[in-house]
Amino acid sequence: MNIKFVRENAVNYLGEASISNCIDKNTELLKDIFSEKVSDTDNVLGWFDVTKWTSPELVSKMERKAKEIQEKADVFVLIGVGGSNNGARSLIKAFAKTKVEVVYGGTNLSSNATCELLDKLKGKSVYINVIAKNFETLEPGLSFRILRRFLREQYGEDYAERVIVTGTAGSQLNKIAEDNGYMFLPFPDDIGGRFSVLSPVGLFPIAAAGIELEPIIAGAREMEKSLKETPFQENDAVIYAVIRHLLEGKGFAMEFLSSFEPALEFFSKWWVQLYAESEGKNNTGLYPVACSFSEDLHSVGQYIQSGKRILFETFLHVEKVGRNYVVLPDEIMDDGFNYLNGVEVKAINDSAFYATVKAHSNGGVPSNTINIPELTPYYFGQLFYFFQFSCYISGMLNGINPFDQPGVEAYKVEMFRSLGKN
Repeated sequence: MNIKFVRENAVNYLGEASISNCIDKNTELLKDIFSEKVSDTDNVLGWFDVTKWTSPELVSKMERKAKEIQEKADVFVLIGVGGSNNGARSLIKAFAKTKVEVVYGGTNLSSNATCELLDKLKGKSVYINVIAKNFETLEPGLSFRILRRFLREQYGEDYAERVIVTGTAGSQLNKIAEDNGYMFLPFPDDIGGRFSVLSPVGLFPIAAAGIELEPIIAGAREMEKSLKETPFQENDAVIYAVIRHLLEGKGFAMEFLSSFEPALEFFSKWWVQLYAESEGKNNTGLYPVACSFSEDLHSVGQYIQSGKRILFETFLHVEKVGRNYVVLPDEIMDDGFNYLNGVEVKAINDSAFYATVKAHSNGGVPSNTINIPELTPYYFGQLFYFFQFSCYISGMLNGINPFDQPGVEAYKVEMFRSLGKN
């Protein structure tokens, strides 16, 4: 069973014919996008074939080290920023339930946060994984320097076995790993950070957190197979990308990814980076916003319902939950909520979801829904591949390169100049 893309609301808003015509108009472009990537001259499509960076040998290598971490560590520090940690963090936050605590370094330049992290690690058995495609990025570079010193002071020369480095082959980080005896994992040179979750960049930290890799990979492979075999006019990734493209053409400026399941909060952060960094170019692109309902219904829900008509929504809806609480009667107090007696909390949450979709739709907000059969690593794998593929299509429809990020470098020039870096 696959995730299911439900688009009737958005299709009704745009008209079936406009979506079909847009697909027909872009048939040659879509053929090129879907073609087998025998040549990747720009070195950006390594994610297109899930098997490329999930070979049995590489997965086995990661799982062996992950098992060691599960047996010996109290804390595992993931050092990386943006695409180097967002994908892994989304699964870890949703599923990690082991004695090994996962914490994050290299996500900021805060002195307070640095000191708090070091205090947290004192007296603990610690392993670290530094992830960087370009080891000139300041946040992970600074964090790695500080945490290397911490490990040396804690463990002496034996500290090296506690360091895992994920970097590009032949890079400075690769050389550092070789010179110091650190375990080295490849950061694919043909995948950008935000597309890298289904490679050692995302998979090793996930395994280190005690989450099995095979279901994630299997879900992604199944989604890849489904998308590549489905005709354009029926293809969910194509239709989602076309809906986004057409709505932007009508003046829509924002897309909200909304979910009623808190376990999807960090997946939504991954999605925000994927689309913001891929499409925010040449003064174009939809601004991606993540909403965690029902909490955010009591804040930004007001704007969605009655603000400017410049936004649309994609809902993530989990159909089956692992644990379902039934509301029990309160024989002592009449609190006004007796209508909930005997009702499952899942049913209450679903009621809020359907009511929100209807209310926002009636308020003029087009929407899509992605139904997720169950919240498992397998379906996370499907979601990762679905959104990556659709983001590729969406960017190409907008006439931009979805794989570069020139705007990200602008602030770095000024920052490095002020710090005296040559």
